Amino acid sequence: QSQLVESGGGLVQPGGSLRLSCAISEAIPSHHAIIWFRQAPGKEREEVSCVSGSGTMWLYADSVKDRFTISRDNVKKMVYLQLNNLKPEDTGIYYCTRASQARLGSTCPRPMIWGQGTQVTVSS
Repeated sequence: QSQLVESGGGLVQPGGSLRLSCAISEAIPSHHAIIWFRQAPGKEREEVSCVSGSGTMWLYADSVKDRFTISRDNVKKMVYLQLNNLKPEDTGIYYCTRASQARLGSTCPRPMIWGQGTQVTVSS
């Protein structure tokens, strides 16, 4: 059974929005930091955003700042990534990952557990 399950991907036109969800398994604690990565075809994996275990701190890649918003609901054991004003270069597989720590530093912590990913395609 997957410990992290992403959903919410799809095909959207440029300028559109999507909300990605990451469901955290009941089998693992929900208070660790969560990091979203993405990988576009032929490109290296890119760190997109992360949120602390408490949900009170977050970081964004410059490429998505002011367009994406990360949030979490620890009661529901869910983490969300709201994608607004999408661009073709946002296309890729988006992965939810979990760190072994709750806090963020000046950068996102190293991911320890990976979900299977959800495809986001931005195209007209």
